[in-house]
This record gives sequence, C-alpha cells and structure tokens, in this order.
Amino acid sequence: MPPKTNVVAQRFEQSFDADIRSRFFKGLEFAGPEGDPGWFGPGSAVWYVHSHLPTLIVGLIGAAYIEGLDPSISWMGYDHSRLAERVDGIPTGNIDMEGGAVRLGHSISFFIGTAYGSTETAERLARTVRAMHHTVKGTRPDGLAYDADDPDWLRWNYATVVWGLATAHERYHRRPLRGADLDRYYREFVRVGEALGGTDLPATKAEVAECLESYLPRLALTPIKAFATGPNLRDSKARPWEPGSEFMDWAARDMLPRWAQKLALYQPPNPIRLRARRTSLWLALNGLYEATGPIREFHEARARVAKGTRTPIAPSTAPTAPDPILTRAQIEATA
Repeated sequence: MPPKTNVVAQRFEQSFDADIRSRFFKGLEFAGPEGDPGWFGPGSAVWYVHSHLPTLIVGLIGAAYIEGLDPSISWMGYDHSRLAERVDGIPTGNIDMEGGAVRLGHSISFFIGTAYGSTETAERLARTVRAMHHTVKGTRPDGLAYDADDPDWLRWNYATVVWGLATAHERYHRRPLRGADLDRYYREFVRVGEALGGTDLPATKAEVAECLESYLPRLALTPIKAFATGPNLRDSKARPWEPGSEFMDWAARDMLPRWAQKLALYQPPNPIRLRARRTSLWLALNGLYEATGPIREFHEARARVAKGTRTPIAPSTAPTAPDPILTRAQIEATA
C-alpha cells in the first residue's frame, strides 16, 4: 500500500520530516540494498508492531518512565544526557525540553532504523549506541558507582524498552498481537538487546514481567524522578501530546505494572474517568495512524524486499569484538 496523501498525512509528513527525519535519520538506508532483509525482514512481528508510529512513541515514553525508577539510571541521565537543563554547565533542576525532544528523536531513529533499515544501518546504529554507553560512567551522590556497560543495567534497560513497546502496542493498537504472536515479538526483539551488549535477556512477556519485578529491591523514586512526574507537571509548558506533559506522564504511569505504580505513588482515577482517558488516547493514536499510515521508511523497506530476500538474516547481532573507545564528541561527529 503506497503512502497516504490526504491533508493530515501531508502535514504529518512535513512535521515528521522537519522535526525528526532531517535531524535524526541522517545516513540511514531503508531503500537498499535490494533484497536485504535487515535484522527482521517482512512478516516479522517487529515490522508489524513498529509500523504503528503513534503507539511506538507512547511505548518509548512508558519505557523511559519505568527505566528511570532505577536510581542509577536517574543519575546517568542527570549527569550525562541533555535531559537536565543547565545554565553555564550547572544543572538548574528543570527539564530541558529541547534535550527531551533530542532524546525522543534519537530513540525513534534507533527503533525505526533497526526495524526497517538495511543490515548495515541497523549495525551502525547499534555501534553508535554502544559507543555512547561506553562513555556513561560515574558515581552517584550516595557513593555507588554506575556504569552503562554493566550487564545488570543492560538487562534492566532492555526489559524496560521491550515492555514499553509491547505494552503500548497491546493497549492502544487497533489490531494488537496477542498470546503466542505477541511472544514472537518479544523473542524477535532480543536481537536488539544483544546488539547493545545485553546477555541473558528475557524473551517472553512473562519473562520480561518477572525480570522487571526482580529489580524492585533496588528501585526508588529519586528526587530527580519526582520533580518530573505527577503533580509537579501541572504547570508544564509541553502540549498534551508531547513528552513532559501532564497527560503523557499520566499515560506512562497508567501503563506501569501495579507494583511500579505504587512506587510512583500513582492512584488511578475513578473507573469512568480512567476509561474515558484511555479511550481518548486510543482514538487519538489510531485516528492519526489511520489518516497517515506507516511512515515513508516502512514503504521503502517493503519495496527493498518486494522481489524477495537475497541474504539470510544474521543468526546473531551480539558484538563479536570490543568496540573502540571514543569520546562523546567523536561519537556525535560520526552518528
């Protein structure tokens, strides 16, 4: 099916091109080489789930929320990312909205690129993220060291991401995968975690849920997390559908497992309001998708393999050799 050309689709395409594609899709190849299946190929559960961009974005927001319940993750973000607003290099305690947009843009690029990009594109994206992780090391204020290459952290990070994407898909996709089909998505997605250096990764919905809950003793709602959630967002300048808004913060917390909701001090609204909110978000996400359809990169990938795949999908995406150690400036120059 070719890209849609109605007014909504055209405006969405223009906005996506200006805000995301032109900034974060540079150098990514989707149209070729002909016959290259990439990491997953047509007919995969990953191709189906990631083609619904609105639910993919909600899933990324949910994943970022639960990921940050790990205090080390909170401090990694505070010390090393653009999420924390800084004036003359000193954190102000506020969120940098542009930094948040950059993080979301890179995330969309990664999960679209690894799903639909050529094999080389997916591998390059994974190398870039691994290289960035190698630079994220430090010490929390309580004296505990953190390291983004730590196997426990990589497992937590992987579980939060696949949980967020799959949960948003289940709840908000018009025709979601269920049961064994959804578990196929979890199994396929392990390739992404392995490519980033993860080992012993959960590969089903039940295994992911068990993995997440096993981290509960080390989780906490840190001050860094607290200032950016719940009532503290009532004066947020973000529009309702943007990350950092009170509504999207609610959507992320509403997706959490009940044990995580308790940790985040989340109390669901009354059943009528809860149903109204979920229905409103479902209608908005699917209405946008029905008007726009999959993005251009999905159609380019389908055309790339329209005559069949000429090479088999690689059996593993795990790195086979140590990465060169680069500075953040070097990484950003080659990303």
